[in-house]
Amino acid sequence: MKKILFIAGTLLIFFTACKKSKPADEATDTGTTTTDPTIPTTGTALDKMKDSVFLYAKEDYYWYDGIPDYNTVNPRAVTGTTDLTALQAVVNKISQYKINPATGLAYEYVANSGGRAKYSYMDDGTSSQKLNATAGDFGCLPFYDAYSGNVNLYIKYVYPGSPADVQGVKRGYQIMSVNGRTDLSAASNYANQAANLAFLQNAFSSGSSTITMVLKKFDNTTINVTINAGTYTINPVITYKSLDMGNGKKMGYIVFNSFVSKASAQAALSTAFTSFANDGVTELTVDLRYNGGGFVETAEYLAGLIAPTSANGKVMYTTYYSTNLAAGKDPLLKNQVRRDANTNQLYNYSQIDFSTAATNFVKQGTLNISRVFFLVTAGTASASELTINSLRPYMNVQLIGVTTYGKPVGFFDINIGKYQMYIPEFETKNSLGQGGYYAGMEPGTTDYAGKKMNDDVTKDFGDVNDKLIAQAIYFAKNGVYTTSNDLQIQSVDTNNTKLATEAINNALNGNQFNGMIMQHHLLKK
Repeated sequence: MKKILFIAGTLLIFFTACKKSKPADEATDTGTTTTDPTIPTTGTALDKMKDSVFLYAKEDYYWYDGIPDYNTVNPRAVTGTTDLTALQAVVNKISQYKINPATGLAYEYVANSGGRAKYSYMDDGTSSQKLNATAGDFGCLPFYDAYSGNVNLYIKYVYPGSPADVQGVKRGYQIMSVNGRTDLSAASNYANQAANLAFLQNAFSSGSSTITMVLKKFDNTTINVTINAGTYTINPVITYKSLDMGNGKKMGYIVFNSFVSKASAQAALSTAFTSFANDGVTELTVDLRYNGGGFVETAEYLAGLIAPTSANGKVMYTTYYSTNLAAGKDPLLKNQVRRDANTNQLYNYSQIDFSTAATNFVKQGTLNISRVFFLVTAGTASASELTINSLRPYMNVQLIGVTTYGKPVGFFDINIGKYQMYIPEFETKNSLGQGGYYAGMEPGTTDYAGKKMNDDVTKDFGDVNDKLIAQAIYFAKNGVYTTSNDLQIQSVDTNNTKLATEAINNALNGNQFNGMIMQHHLLKK
């Protein structure tokens, strides 16, 4: 029989290569050996790591067949200001070869990005720390309101128990000044726009130890806060509550902000859904506006909590690996040695069975509903989209917001030196074969029922006056959405400001993770 291998806890081991030394029994690939005569056998450590990026991608990348030969890619000629940026530049170059026939552009194309890969990236351990629910920052991020002429700056979210939370900072508070700077405009015609972006990135970066802000609260009073960066445990459930819809009916509302490890998320999720069941909620809204993804195992657990009882045991999604991996043509993966945290068993990636495999629903908890509303933005990605897509065949799924990121592919980590490379190796589809949402999930369309609506960052999470939440409640009560001109562009200048501000908000995401990491595998017979 095939042997199933669960790696629920191992990401902490092999994700944090740059933070601590690896155990002696875990492989670090500093220069992959190859028999290809076109690849030099000598060179610097960085040269060999660049070669490894090419070789692993040529073998394991989901679109490996679009990558040309070594001399054409010429990875050693690609440069960067640091080893990490140089390796990322190689990844970016490789990501732009395979063309999506539906668009005529690369699958990993990102408009106005200078060739940045949409999915693939190199990590130095920063993202992995947060996915393992450990952070060392302020616990909040800024966000421009891209949909008003004033383009004001607001608090995007605050993690419970973080330094920002301890100082009383709330999502939706307007930021009046940062470190004494009051002129923070992001208008497209503003000369200091780029300077303001650089200033905010530096102020909120992981390297910054202290930040001072003047914040305007919901009652228009202001507070001065000084926040010192500190280490805290990320609670991905920022808040949950039962909203009264009148006539004795209630809607459960939960903000789930990151698919951290299941071990870190399970208790908080279970508590929230048990509360919903006890409160007798008949409707559910799951706020994934800023959830860029994470562990597939955690997505499976969340989907199991949301799904109706009738979905138990039925196919949640099917995983399709690259044809190279499915055929076992992956000799380089022998270099990727890991230890299962649960069994203490050593294995290498070439032992994994990469054939097509289905994952079934395991119903969690007692909540049994037939409809769910998801609040989404362009920051809703990967494991969030997997959750949404997996539920579509089994219940009424409504999306409220704007088009999601569009990432139906996922990856596992590949150690290269002290870094980890993440490149798509598989794609997922739901039980009806639906997937391929590379352009994102657009609310209010034939495929994705719902309401297209701009984000409302001026309210705290769970405020019934939040435009998106208000739409969910209205639909739950009336069976239709309200009419709204919220997405209407009033002028060319407003449109330019909106587009520019959205780009700035993306840049202010910092090291936010956008991905879908497979944690459990079947070993070959």
